[in-house]
Amino acid sequence: MRKDSAVADERPHRRHRLTPTSRPGPDEELMRALYREHAGPLLAYVLRLVAGDRQRAEDVVQETLIRAWKNAGQLNRATGSVRPWLVTVARRIVIDGHRSRQARPQEVDPSPLEVIPAEDEIDKALWLMTLSDALEDLTPAHREVLVETYFKGRTVNEAAETLGIPSGTVRSRVFYALRSMKLALEERGVTA
Repeated sequence: MRKDSAVADERPHRRHRLTPTSRPGPDEELMRALYREHAGPLLAYVLRLVAGDRQRAEDVVQETLIRAWKNAGQLNRATGSVRPWLVTVARRIVIDGHRSRQARPQEVDPSPLEVIPAEDEIDKALWLMTLSDALEDLTPAHREVLVETYFKGRTVNEAAETLGIPSGTVRSRVFYALRSMKLALEERGVTA
């Protein structure tokens, strides 16, 4: 924390540093005077810095006055008004708060995640069983062209070469195999 002239004015002949607990009476009076004189204008200033967030502004003013209380001994020795020091401290508190929020990742509310259904392996297994069962209803010729083209990802020409049949025959069998597969799946209650 940087210190302005109102706080940094330490005279060499006064080496004894005053703490808030060493003089409860005058410190308390100093805080009451600071609050009476500066809390209202300081709150108005901080409200502008925090875009009208009153709760945050009140927290900043409170923190500023606590820092003034902690530096009461130095404030007593300061010449002139302490308001510039208070304004500087408040501004730095706001800046530090903004920086700390920027450094942290934004928190996400987990409640929308509870609504999204998790991928269920049982559904996937049931689908594969239904698909496998429907494939069994196809003729061997239709089943092997679907396996080569759809499941192994081969082109029509590659499937024709692997199966040893013309590519036109592969196209024709794929067409009729898909039509038969659609009927087999509909019989099992699967609709597109």
